Amino acid sequence: MFLSNKLFSSIIILFATKINAIIAFKTIFTSKIKIMAFPLEILQKTRKSFKKIIENTSLESLNKIPEGHRNNIIWNIGHILVTEQLLAYKLSGLPTMVSDILIDKYRKGTTPEGPVTQDEVDEINGLLEVSLEKTIENYKKGVFKNFNEYTVSTTGNTLTDIDESLQFILFHEGMHLGIVMSLLKAV
Repeated sequence: MFLSNKLFSSIIILFATKINAIIAFKTIFTSKIKIMAFPLEILQKTRKSFKKIIENTSLESLNKIPEGHRNNIIWNIGHILVTEQLLAYKLSGLPTMVSDILIDKYRKGTTPEGPVTQDEVDEINGLLEVSLEKTIENYKKGVFKNFNEYTVSTTGNTLTDIDESLQFILFHEGMHLGIVMSLLKAV
């Protein structure tokens, strides 16, 4: 049985439309990853700065809360780790790579409860790069499909998707890197 010219033309148009939609999606997704490449690169470098600070600072100095401050160096570093996990994974309905114990200890609104052990410092230091690398890998795979909007208290902005969340994470980590630099001068 032969297809009529009209039916054949309709099938070709439908097929071409689907191919164009797939190409358009791939182009948009590839462009999105390319646009996010620079912020993700900065995040990686910021994390390396935090690792270097941990590795070059004594446990006593990491734990010291200078006069006039509410927290210390290690709290700030634990906080950025936990915040990235919450803003990327929790808001996407995915499990985090950090324990609930760390989340409860370093989430927004907390302060140091006492000195942190070397084991905990090592745990935080070990998670700094590993967690971000996994987040970048998952971002490139498109894992963060579902995202629950969240308004951040720092700026009042509402994060509506993973791209905005990662951009805010970059701002947040830069802000805390500045705080850590000032704490380093005070300890």
